[in-house]
Amino acid sequence: MAQSKLFCSGIELASLVTSSSILCKSWNTLSSQSHNNEDTVSYVGVGLSWKLDKKPGSDFTILAFKVTLDDSSNIPDDFVSSSQLKEDNFIDFEFLCSRKFPSFSFNKTAVSIFRENYQELHKLKSEINSSNPRTPLIVTGHGLGGTIASLFVISLLHNIGSGKNRPLCITFGSPLLGDKRLQQTISRSSIWNSCFIHVVSHKDPLPRLFITNQTSTYMPFGTFIICSSDATSFENPDSILKILVALASVHDKNQGLESVDYGNIVKSLYLKATCIGFSTQGENMTNPDSLATGINLQLQALGLTPHIQLQQENFDINTLATKSKELEQKKKLFDPSKKLNNMKVNMAQLEWYKKKSKNLQLGYYDSYKNKNAPFDHDADLYQKMLTSYWEKMVEEVEMKPQKEGAAFRTRWLYGGTTYRRMVEPLAIADYYREGGKDYVNNKRSKHFKQLEDWLMEASTTNATSKKNVEAILTIDSCFWAHVEEALLLCRELKAVKEKEETLKKLFEFEEYVYQLLKDYTISPDIFLAQSSYIRWWNEYKAIKGSSYISALANFMNDGTNFKQYAVGAYDFP
Repeated sequence: MAQSKLFCSGIELASLVTSSSILCKSWNTLSSQSHNNEDTVSYVGVGLSWKLDKKPGSDFTILAFKVTLDDSSNIPDDFVSSSQLKEDNFIDFEFLCSRKFPSFSFNKTAVSIFRENYQELHKLKSEINSSNPRTPLIVTGHGLGGTIASLFVISLLHNIGSGKNRPLCITFGSPLLGDKRLQQTISRSSIWNSCFIHVVSHKDPLPRLFITNQTSTYMPFGTFIICSSDATSFENPDSILKILVALASVHDKNQGLESVDYGNIVKSLYLKATCIGFSTQGENMTNPDSLATGINLQLQALGLTPHIQLQQENFDINTLATKSKELEQKKKLFDPSKKLNNMKVNMAQLEWYKKKSKNLQLGYYDSYKNKNAPFDHDADLYQKMLTSYWEKMVEEVEMKPQKEGAAFRTRWLYGGTTYRRMVEPLAIADYYREGGKDYVNNKRSKHFKQLEDWLMEASTTNATSKKNVEAILTIDSCFWAHVEEALLLCRELKAVKEKEETLKKLFEFEEYVYQLLKDYTISPDIFLAQSSYIRWWNEYKAIKGSSYISALANFMNDGTNFKQYAVGAYDFP
């Protein structure tokens, strides 16, 4: 079967959006001068006004924001961070924070307007939340009003689940709202990211207002419908930024805002999409690279052509097309569900490896550490693939907003816990085979620690059934690291017989093992004749002497106890 090729569907997606009436209706509500309609609720606040249009029988309710500023083209590019807002006791956007990104920044002007009208906006939000949930809500705005619309929708996201009825924000010619961390927070939630559509004219300078010297500390999020005589869409934030930079290079930044008539733009695109259908520009293109062809068509739809390049010294169409292709190839986010079945197969292979090692009276930890058999090296491959998957999984969750991250962790908690208990011992074996010391403090991977912390946060008990003890994985995934450290302590004692601190640590290890045994949270594999644990016990027993008495010694000195423990029949005193 031939490998499928990547392609770019931006023009088709844009045509799909513009062929619906949603953009035209949003703009009509936004531009309408009527405030006395009984179906429209209007409010005028501090530098901000809005209309809530809820006509009976309509497919959706439209909320339109308008900002009144003397000169919208001179909005300062200053940021205000979420940390500063929290210090001011304004925590409406705090739910966006994640472990990976504990703070982010908004445009200061937009947040100031939002806060000055906070009380009324809070009432508006309560009214919307209590209204008919079956009627979709569209929130729209032009220019800075669109930025306020984005802020308002973000404030609604805290209570948005995976259901179909979630708000849709449609902005027209609006400047960017926040920094890269805000973009990553929104983009990491596919549900949230899909709530934003930004319509931008290729000649409108306001959307690229904060882009200076070919760079920007602001980043876009959501879907951008960029329009000229045709329209095309972009979802990759880096691609969008590159396009905005390119448009800034070929168009006069001082173009007046009044020259951009979004009403005519969306009407023209609607008629074109419904009457003519999708573009056929690509019919004569022979480039076998469908992704490159799609990107070139998108750039042509925006008037970014080699002809423009000849007129602009600082514009390189080929570089832009190449860079856009690279970004599209990298844009796919890690999808944990997509590879889950493969990971289940890899876990099953390690389960098989564990059983086969047990039959050799060695145990899978020591078998992997010694790596004397071919199947030990097969286990190495499964271990690496599983580790790569779960490292990316943990990184993904770390970037998610608090609420969604918590739900995500709960959903994947069982799989992550089983993985950690199965695979971390193999990482420990690798470390001590190479002569390492103090794994827990010096080498333990962050993702193992994070998976363990999430289990503790979930308040999930470690209790196991005595009947199932033979099949369990040792609850403490660092158990073998503690065994290795105990072996090192025994060697230390052999060199220096009188060392109270070392003896104290070994006694603490004794108590640790005995408690695990009492709780039936340790695999009976540790009692296999050639295991590192049995080796430790033999060395420690030789140091302490045959007359040594302790709770663990009483258990270990009778081999029949091991068999009783394995079937859950031993009763600890």
